[in-house]
Amino acid sequence: MLSVYEGFFSGGARIVHSDVVRGLAEGGQSHQVLSIHGEVRREATRQRMEDDPCYRALTAGGIGVTSLGRSAGLADGALAANVFSGPELAETARSMAGADVILSLKEQPLALLNQAGLPRRPVVVCLHRSDPENQGPALDQLKAALADGTVAACVCCAESTRAAYEAAGVPGRFLHVIPNGVDLLRFRPDPAARLALRAALGIADRAPVIVFAARYAAMKNVPLLLRAARAWLAREGGGHLLMCGAGMTPGNPGLRADLADAFAGAPALTGRVHLLGVRHDMPAVYAAADVVALTSVFGEAAPLCLIEGMMCGAVPVTTDVGDSADIVTGHGFVTPPDPGAIALAWTAAVAGRTQLAPALSAARERFSRTRMIAAYAALLDEVYAEHVAGHRVAAPHAPAEAAAPPAPPEGGAAQYALAGEPGLLQGPLPLDVLGLEARHGVAGEEAADER
Repeated sequence: MLSVYEGFFSGGARIVHSDVVRGLAEGGQSHQVLSIHGEVRREATRQRMEDDPCYRALTAGGIGVTSLGRSAGLADGALAANVFSGPELAETARSMAGADVILSLKEQPLALLNQAGLPRRPVVVCLHRSDPENQGPALDQLKAALADGTVAACVCCAESTRAAYEAAGVPGRFLHVIPNGVDLLRFRPDPAARLALRAALGIADRAPVIVFAARYAAMKNVPLLLRAARAWLAREGGGHLLMCGAGMTPGNPGLRADLADAFAGAPALTGRVHLLGVRHDMPAVYAAADVVALTSVFGEAAPLCLIEGMMCGAVPVTTDVGDSADIVTGHGFVTPPDPGAIALAWTAAVAGRTQLAPALSAARERFSRTRMIAAYAALLDEVYAEHVAGHRVAAPHAPAEAAAPPAPPEGGAAQYALAGEPGLLQGPLPLDVLGLEARHGVAGEEAADER
């Protein structure tokens, strides 16, 4: 398998995909990664591939990562360029030649994978947003790749993603929902880490703490978050707000302007706003918090911060965007995009944290990475059986011959050895055992895909 990334930069989609790749490799598959960019400037932050924790985790796990070496600034949903040089295409062709199936992290890398002359391989596109119309030319690239048979399937991390892309013209039979999951050994309540991080930041043990883990982007609606924070901090004399992610630093002029606007007339309150930037210890940050907040107004699908925060014991409070309401129902609060309502919900979440703890604990299995990785493996097995096994690989971008999918080889059920959590599932994992039929369409079951 070859995964193609637009680049290594802060964001939940890269974290999820890199975790999936590592999990599949742990289960015996061979994986490589090709990144179009070697560094990007985004959210007022220079982000080098070699500094990225996803890159380091992949390479530490023995997964080879190469790059075309581009360096550019990227805007939300837009490619820096869709014209590639001869050497870049040659490097891409070399990377693709050894793969049976290609994984595209979101639809943006299709600008590269759609180039004429590259080896013909089935592509699985992993979709992580609910606003295809805001992804620049990427939606058109996806439709073109579907039309010529390059794309064999799309993974949607949320039901809202499936619905949005189907409404945008992607046939439902290609869209398979595999909800996000996290490593439950890493993301768990940790009293010692909670106290240690609070002590490092000068926060009292019992002080109420809100964490906002997001990159500085329009979809995250940082001004709304800060207006809610002003109301909440004014009422909660000992409360603190932690802001972490790319661009969440004093060096970001946009964030400085947002803070000045939100706290005009009450600048002293910003003394309890902690700008932490990109952190590599997010389990500890979440464990230190009482509430994990999200104020996004568009684009979200299955926000990773809500899942990670919940698994560490923080109560989620979110606006109703993507699958956020479904994720937090029974475990937290959904608010309108109103700063006063959000501030009141934060207070209620802090007060109800002890009562909500059993529900958060009971939800852990639902958000396990084990289930997520097993579902990805099952889909990739289906794509391999239908498009690769028993077939001669077609010439680059030639029309594929119509042929019935070959029967899976005898005894060819997926075998997994998934590492990273207790109670690991090993051996054959049919979807009915995993309880995934309602969320994951298997190739050949088009009626279920088109609901």
